Amino acid sequence: MGVDSTGMATTAGKKRRGCLCNKDDFLPEESFKSWETYGKALGETVMRLRDRLTSRSLEQTELTEVRARSGHEMKRNLSWWDLIWFGIGAVIGAGIFVLTGQEAKTEAGPAVVLSFVVSGISAMLSVFCYTEFAVEIPVAGGSFAYLRVELGDFMAFIAAGNILLEYVIGGAAVARSWTSYFATLLNHEPNDFRIHATSLAADYSRLDPIAVAVITIICAVAVISTKATSRFNYIASIVHILIIIFIVVAGLTKAKVDNLTPFTPFGARGIFSASAVLFFAYVGFDAVSTMAEETKNPAKDIPIGLVGAMSITTLAYCLLALTLCLMQPYQKIDADAPFSVAFQAVGMDWAKYIVAFGALKGMTTVLLVSAVGQARYLTHIARTHMVPPWFANVHERTGTPINATVVMLIATAVIAFFTSLGILSNLLSISTLFIFMLVAVALLVRRYYVSGETSVVNRNKLVVCLVLILGSSVATAMYWGLSKKGWVAYVVTVPMWFLATLYLAVFVPKARAPKLWGVPLVPWLPSASIAINIFLLGSIDAKSFMRFGAWTVFLLVYYFFIGLHASYDTAKGSEMVEKVKGLEEGSGGGGGGDGESGKRGGN
Repeated sequence: MGVDSTGMATTAGKKRRGCLCNKDDFLPEESFKSWETYGKALGETVMRLRDRLTSRSLEQTELTEVRARSGHEMKRNLSWWDLIWFGIGAVIGAGIFVLTGQEAKTEAGPAVVLSFVVSGISAMLSVFCYTEFAVEIPVAGGSFAYLRVELGDFMAFIAAGNILLEYVIGGAAVARSWTSYFATLLNHEPNDFRIHATSLAADYSRLDPIAVAVITIICAVAVISTKATSRFNYIASIVHILIIIFIVVAGLTKAKVDNLTPFTPFGARGIFSASAVLFFAYVGFDAVSTMAEETKNPAKDIPIGLVGAMSITTLAYCLLALTLCLMQPYQKIDADAPFSVAFQAVGMDWAKYIVAFGALKGMTTVLLVSAVGQARYLTHIARTHMVPPWFANVHERTGTPINATVVMLIATAVIAFFTSLGILSNLLSISTLFIFMLVAVALLVRRYYVSGETSVVNRNKLVVCLVLILGSSVATAMYWGLSKKGWVAYVVTVPMWFLATLYLAVFVPKARAPKLWGVPLVPWLPSASIAINIFLLGSIDAKSFMRFGAWTVFLLVYYFFIGLHASYDTAKGSEMVEKVKGLEEGSGGGGGGDGESGKRGGN
């Protein structure tokens, strides 16, 4: 017997093959050895929760010890060129080819172009925040790892649950859209290839076996090789860009400026309401940050890859949305396959096949990059034992996390089989906006607080500023959502946000400067990201928030009964190993902390 880096017992020389597994692969921690130890752990829930609430991981811990728990290294073979095309492939898909028609017809009219601009600004602000973290902490965990380092284990877990929900729902939505455009390509109605189960509720009654088949094929490709996936995505994305250029050029030959009148039939509220849903169209870029562990030169490759991909994507979206609205009056736009039907309506029947093929290709690459990204998120979460460590295994030959990939895509296939696109897109936007808001908060904490160095006075100033920024943003969003015509509250909430950010910029000294690449205009840029993400949340329907609340309750139940105790045991085992190492090196028990009151280290 031996002891691994988490302090857990392991069997020396034992080599696991294939997917064979046992209880210790899922619950190896001390708390789950017997019903007696589990009962004792439950009795310590309050103490353990207090410990996890205040514990923050070290960057070096994430980069070395936590990463090592996968058994094998992921291969560093991606460049900025790969990341740009991964970003384009991850983003341009169902959002533009399906939701554009849905939101133009029912929410924004021709002003859907402005909705894409608003969503694009929000996404770009988040891209900057993600980029600094990905450069400084290049691990597969993405935002989960960033939040563990800056906001602690508990907030990281809540974010982790929503990250996984985001990917499962996003993949399911894209897979269902794939079926709609496939039907169009074969001259059928979007629902013709779905099975109508009349005994189920309306939003869950269109069963989609084609979506399940597509996800299964994507799963097989994703587990083979990240570099091979990159090459396929690169070629496919070039084809996709060419098709987008064709749609814009061919569509503008049939443009009628009169179709843009009235430009804002649903007013400003419609623009922002559509923007909240269309944020779905930008989801996926965070998958690029999860590939930091496989990037040759993160300091150079990640900023170019992320910012480049988002710039190209935003321009493409605005051009496509404008072209669609110039081709048809917004009332006549088809909600399921808007571009194909628009070309058919202007007498270019042959063009609809090119459009449908382009949409299918785009959705295929979105599914592929999503499969790669979601598996890497789950892998890093499993490395911390917040979910079973079996998901963290990286295959020796392929260098890919096969277990995590397969399980995530099974969950995606189940959701895609039953659930309608409308429910999926709204719920996805909530999870994504919530995570992006947390990452912006974490960036402010990173720049303005270093434990053991930041004074108590400056720490308290930072806390007050964050509370005011968050509070004013939430108040603005709530007032927007509840009041249809009022404006008085904005006179209070908007200046409160501005003054809180100004105070942070002028009166609170920065505690840390980025080593390699940093977000410009701090604190203004991350503060604006917080405000706009929360504001867009205020434009989403109440039923979606109820579903989001139900998911959050499920996460908390899992955390209090399993995740908390598994991660606590892992952290304490890791601290024990560090102390033993320190004693062996004659340091008198050093290691595991960086001055953060003993609460920041090997967890």
